[in-house]
Order: sequence, then C-alpha cells, then structure tokens
Amino acid sequence: MPTIIMTKWPVKLDGSVRSKAMAFLQKLSHDDTTPGLHVEPIGGSADDRVRTGRVDQFWRAVMFRLDGNNERHYVIHGVWPHDDAITVARSVSLTVNPINGLPQIEAASPSVASAGATAPAPSALSSESAPAAISPAGSEPAAPSTPAQPAPPSEASPAPAPSEPLLVRLGRTRTELTDRLGLSADIADHALSAPNQDAITELAARHEGWIGMALIGLAVGESIESIVESLELDQPHPSSGSQEADLLEALRRPAARAQFSFIEDQEELRQVIDHGDFGAWRVFLHPMQRRYVEKSYSGPFRLSGGAGTGKTVVLVHRARALARRNPQARIVLTTFTTNLAGALRDGLAQLDARVPQVTGLGDEGIYVAGVDALASAVIRAAGADVGDAVRAVLGEDRSQPNGRTTSAGWREVLDGASTSLPPEIAHESFLAAEYALVVLPNRVTSEAGYRRVRRPGRGLALDRAKRDAVWSLIAAYRAQNRVEGTLDFAEAAAVAAAWLETAGSLADHVLVDEGQDLSPAHWQLLRAVVGDGPDDLFIAEDSHQRIYGPRTVLSRYGIKVVGRSQRLTLNYRTTAQNLRYAMSILEGADYVDLEEQPESTGYRSARSGPAPTIVPADSLSAELDEVAKQVGNWVSAGTEPSSIAVLAGDRFHCERLARGLAERGVAAAHVEREQPPKDRVAVMTMHRAKGTEFAKVVLADTGATSAERDRLESLDGSARADTELRRRSLTYVAATRARDELAVIQREGRRA
Repeated sequence: MPTIIMTKWPVKLDGSVRSKAMAFLQKLSHDDTTPGLHVEPIGGSADDRVRTGRVDQFWRAVMFRLDGNNERHYVIHGVWPHDDAITVARSVSLTVNPINGLPQIEAASPSVASAGATAPAPSALSSESAPAAISPAGSEPAAPSTPAQPAPPSEASPAPAPSEPLLVRLGRTRTELTDRLGLSADIADHALSAPNQDAITELAARHEGWIGMALIGLAVGESIESIVESLELDQPHPSSGSQEADLLEALRRPAARAQFSFIEDQEELRQVIDHGDFGAWRVFLHPMQRRYVEKSYSGPFRLSGGAGTGKTVVLVHRARALARRNPQARIVLTTFTTNLAGALRDGLAQLDARVPQVTGLGDEGIYVAGVDALASAVIRAAGADVGDAVRAVLGEDRSQPNGRTTSAGWREVLDGASTSLPPEIAHESFLAAEYALVVLPNRVTSEAGYRRVRRPGRGLALDRAKRDAVWSLIAAYRAQNRVEGTLDFAEAAAVAAAWLETAGSLADHVLVDEGQDLSPAHWQLLRAVVGDGPDDLFIAEDSHQRIYGPRTVLSRYGIKVVGRSQRLTLNYRTTAQNLRYAMSILEGADYVDLEEQPESTGYRSARSGPAPTIVPADSLSAELDEVAKQVGNWVSAGTEPSSIAVLAGDRFHCERLARGLAERGVAAAHVEREQPPKDRVAVMTMHRAKGTEFAKVVLADTGATSAERDRLESLDGSARADTELRRRSLTYVAATRARDELAVIQREGRRA
C-alpha cells in the first residue's frame, strides 16, 4: 500500500470536488494500480516523478511518486481542472534545497502554482474555503473566510512607507537570504524590495512552509541566526546516492513537516476525508510547535504565547502523542471553563478519533474536563472519605460537598455585617481575593492562624486589628456556607487537593490550557492529581489573556518550571493589522507571567489584511445602527453570517444587541453556553468568545461607563490595578477573535 504525503494545496475546492478528491486519495492509498485512477506520467514534464490521477472526468490530481525504503510514496500537490492540471504537472518539480536540505516544490513559470509561487485562479476553480476547523497552527476553531473587503480609512491606518525598503534598513543582504536561508534569488529580491513589514507579510502569505516562515521572521527583524535555529535550517544531511531517499529524508525534517505530512494509515486518511480539510490543522505544525509536542521534560513545563500562537493545538497534539507513546497512560487535559473544555474535547476527536477519551478520572486514556469539573470528580471519587479533607481545609464539616455555593455569598455577608474596616477592604473583590490567595492555599482554619499567615503580593498591609476584622467576615462566610452544606469552587479545589495528597495521584500526565486564569487552589489540585516525574505537568498560558483568576506564582504551589519555560511568538490567526491594534490595548500596562517575570509581547502575524475600522457612536441607538451597518455590509459582500461575531462586555448588552440587530433586519442570535448558530451572526460576551474564532468581528460596548469607573475607584490600589489589567486583557482577547477584519464601535461617554 502506498504512503500518502499531504501538502497544503495551493487552490481550494468546493464541497463536491473536495469529496471526490478525498475518495481518489483513499483509493490511491489502498492500491495505486487500480485502473480507474489513471495514475500516469506526463510527457515533457520538468520532473519525471510527477504523475496525474483522475479524480473525475473534469478534475485531475497532480502528485509526485517517490520509490524509496521499499515502498511507493505519493506527495499530493493539488487538484485542478484537467487542462490546468496538465500544465501544472509539466512545470513543477520536487527538489531538495541545496542550502538547507529542505524539500520544495518549484514551478518553471511564475504563472504556475507551487509551494513557492502564487496559485493560478482559472475561472473553473471555486473560491470557497474549507469548512470551519481549528486553524493550521492556531489554537481555536476557525470560521470560513471570505475575500477581504477594503476597510474605510481609520485611525489605525499604517503610516506612509519609508523610502528605503525594510530589510535594507535592517542591514539584510541578498547573500544572507540566499546562501544562509536558502531562499531563491527571486524571492530574496522581492523581500529586499518590500517597503515595510506588512508588504513582507503579504509576500510570506504566498509561500507555504519554511519559505513563508522565514519571511515572517525577516519581517519582524529576527536575526538570520535566530531564523536558522527556530526552523532548524542547518546544513543538509550527506546524500545517500539516491534522489528518492534524499527527498524522503528531507520530507521528514521538522521544518518540512509544516508543509508536508505523512499520512500514517487508512484511518488517518479517513479522518482527513471525513473532515474534508486539506489544510488539516492536525498534521501541519511549525517546527517549534512540533518540538514542544514531542519533547520529553524532566518535570513541569510552561509554554507561553499570545492569542492565536497555537498553544492549544500543541496541547492537543501532545495529549495524543503521550497516549500513543504509552496506551496505558492516564492523561488529564484541562482548562478553566466548560466551553473551552468542550473545544479541547472536539479538537482531540478531530485530530484522532482513535485516541480514547475516557469519562472516568483515573482511567487509561485522555480525560478532558474543566478544572472545576475535575475537582468535583475528585470529590466524588473520595466518597465518604472527603470529610477529612474538608476539615483539613476549613476546620469544619460540610454536609453536601458536591454542592456549590452561589457567587453572591460575599455580597450577602457584607450586606448583613457591621464592620469597622474601610470600604476598600470591606469589599467583595478584596475578600474573595484574600480568601483565594491567602486563606485557602494555606489552609487557615482559625483567627490565630490568619494572624500568622504570610500574604505575599497582596499589596494592602493589614495590622492585627484589621486581620481580626477580616477574619470575622471570613468566618461569617464560612458559617453561611456551612448552613447550606456546600463548598464554593475554590474551596472544592482545595478540598480535592487535600484528599489527593493523602489518597495518591490519579494521573500520569496533566496538560493545562489557559493556565493564567487558574487560582492557587486549582494549582494545588493539579499538583496533587499527578505525581512528580517526567512529563508530569505541561502548562500553556498567556498573562495577557488573564480575564478570570487572580495573579498567581506557580512556585508557591509546588510547581517548579524554572529552566523549563518557552514562548511561542508567531500568530497564525489574526492579521498583522488586527494584531497591532490588539497589542496597542496592552501598551503601558505591566504584566507578569506565572513565574512572576515581566511578560513581553513581540508577537508577529503570518497574515496580512485591512486595518481595523474605528467608528464613533454617540448613543446606544447609534451604536446599534453602526453594528447593523457593518454586519450588513459584510453579509452583502458575501461573508457567511456564521463567520461573523458581535462581542460586548456583558450579557445584558448582548441581549440588547441581538434584539436591535433583529429589528434592523440582521439575523443574529445571543450565544451563551450553546455553540454559535450556523445561519446567524453570533452575539456573545467577550468572556464567552474566548476560545472561538471568526472571520470578522465587531467590538461593541467598548470602554468603561461612569458606574464602572466609580466601582473601580472603590477598590484598594492593588485590586484596582489588577482589575484594570483584566479589563484590558478582556478587550485584547475580544480583538484577537477576528481572523480577517475587525470593526470597533466606540461609544462617546465611555473611556477605553
């Protein structure tokens, strides 16, 4: 049976042709001598390995046949109408780059599609994109895209291009690009003549694989040495004397596998066929991403990176890799919210339906759950023995440890209490943070214990009198919960951790997404779920996206990642223009990571597009008019409603937006826990939008109202600063949901 090697095809096909092409591949992988396939060489071709195959009477596949390692391999280049396929087949060749030893598909004419040239666009080809899926190297589900429409002038428009090209100003030379990176002279000349970063990004978008990635590195000013290291563009291996063997060796190189993927068996090919996704996110990874998927670590490892840099894809691929490495392994894949856990579950199933997803914590396979659901599973597993853990954490019993306290508990305590504490301390935000950051992780059960406990990073100092007054409120909160018999979410995590510390771990590997949003009790739980050892904890996080939990430091909870931290910087989802806008939201703010080190930005995008549109509105009615106008323009231009989202700050405003859009003739739906509709524009909160991705996004309800600013002023300095960081992060998260176009409606009377 031949081995199929998939590429990112240079043209996109509509649904009916795509299904026929996939059926052709399935037959080819089973027996390439089947007469109906008509696998034939093309006379006069530039590469004698090129073949075409009949998809149907009109469409033909173009591929390269390699005979090596005692078996046949077919590198699938793409599918074209018959005459175009013959033209492509005669002109393309598969070679090994003599500088870096990587494979490349080259065309004899610039009009012919290849991995190093823009694809032709004959009228018979469909412009429709593949169905929604997780983006090739990104982290969330991708919505179908449409051709970008010109954006009206906005304050985010780029400045005029400087007279001297960017790479010339950076001191790059043609020799460096050709003799060190291995770029062709033509591509090097285009890059050296590009006036700015956006122009080089646009050039990179026309070239797949290592060529595009090298160009992106050049665009953002990376050194030649850094690009060579990240893409592993070292000297090629010595020739074996066989061109086919050399090509197969080159195709397996890490940088090559970002463009070429070996389909291992019929089942994996069936997965590609079923999902109909030629740009399969599940097989094409950047060399850096693949390194973090496959490498083994001696202890906890932390992977940071901005929105869209592929942290989630790395986690899902790594979970599968661990399961394949040891089918008996107990693997936990977790994140902060239920919606994000569902996205992880779906992504894992799309990647490989054969990987067992189990429903029992501690079973062999991959257990996927939100971190609070994980805590509940541990408490259920503990049964009657959980009582000892409850007493260890709280110093008292709970009759219903599987029940959860409502979020209004602290407000109710303050409403019924008389205290001498100043307002910034007698505040539900301060008390909830003090409880989560100080009391629960230290398992403080008495006033005397609270007097002694250290409070690192809390900012606001408390003397003995204030500590006693705070403890009285904490005691009242616990008494209220004791009456109900329930635990709040942080208490449940702390109790689950305490039980596991006695009972023993239930997993061999734990992989964590959105680690920046987890609380200290969550980290204690995760540290207890898995014992110390190789590949025990793998953590993906981005402090710029912290929109829920308090700021935490891993080392305080037994998780040592010093020397085992790395960062992803290439954004695959958001255009450079939208990313630039999103990053501007974070400017001037100080963010630190889970190691309490300053968090840098420096993210770059692999895509280019129009600048964000900034539209003022002086009232709610005007805001609704502008949102409806923007969405209506996109839909009229051909964008599918399901690939558009309108994001706002809270549920109340989302409901008003959904109603207002409907009144203005826009089919929209307010999305909460359910999946976004397939025939309507999704209206959702910025919090709910985390983990999603849309072709086009409108940000509504931006800025803070006077009431919100007054609430901010009521907080103590530390809490106020933290709340402000999270508010910025929320807007940053919302802005980075857009793949292609972003519109921002700014209400007058609101401040950013």
